[in-house]
Amino acid sequence: MQATEDRWRKARKREVRIGLALGGGFARGIAHIGVLRAFERHGIPIDAVAGVSAGSIVAAAFAGGCTSHDIERVALSMRFGDVARWTINRLGLAGSDRMISFLAKLLKENRFERMNMPCAIVATDLATGEPVTFHGEGDAVLAIRASCSYPGLFVPVHSENRCLVDGFISMEIPALPLREMGATHVVSVFLPTPAACHEPGNLFAVINRCYQVMSAHSAHEWRRESDIVIEPDVAELSWDSFASAQKLIELGEQAAEAAIPEIQSWLTVTPREELALAV
Repeated sequence: MQATEDRWRKARKREVRIGLALGGGFARGIAHIGVLRAFERHGIPIDAVAGVSAGSIVAAAFAGGCTSHDIERVALSMRFGDVARWTINRLGLAGSDRMISFLAKLLKENRFERMNMPCAIVATDLATGEPVTFHGEGDAVLAIRASCSYPGLFVPVHSENRCLVDGFISMEIPALPLREMGATHVVSVFLPTPAACHEPGNLFAVINRCYQVMSAHSAHEWRRESDIVIEPDVAELSWDSFASAQKLIELGEQAAEAAIPEIQSWLTVTPREELALAV
């Protein structure tokens, strides 16, 4: 907890405090690694991070001390079976118990209070339809499992008498929690899906298309809280394109590179700020 507070206190000495909001996309979420890679190369300071669904995995790993290379090593060998097990359950087609062991290998820290920076993970309360934001303290693994519980595919996760599903349902991109945590500038990473839709071939395709339509009508809410939106060109890659991990990382990196000049313009330090940083 002290490490997190010290990091945030140091960030407050700067006029600009950057928050990074990572959206969902299942395997397409691997593109977030490329965004981190570009930020690392240019020394862009991230003061807080938030994620939903696949973005929650990358957010927690980064906040806990993983570099983009650490996350990439896991992503390059990742497959659907690493995080899910097909099951017979009236609430979903797959359980997420396997995600516990997967995250144990990926995360350097699994408690919010011990992470290197403030981190927020968003799930959705199925009863109320409201977002549930995990941050500050507690078990990040449970929060990630809840945030990744795509309705119809994964069995919901229960926590404190709540039935939780994918954070994407109530908050497509978690820009608002970063504002509430003190970020002055928010960089949101949105992973687009194909704009056109042919006849769906299975149940999952039908559900996925419904969420695409829904998100198109709610995009203005998170975009209003975002200063920059990075959109890697991943629309032509499928939700389970784990075998294309390297390409996804490259697409994320390319999209982030295009946004770097504007982000760097935020970070021009005035003489007064230089004095404050020296205190």
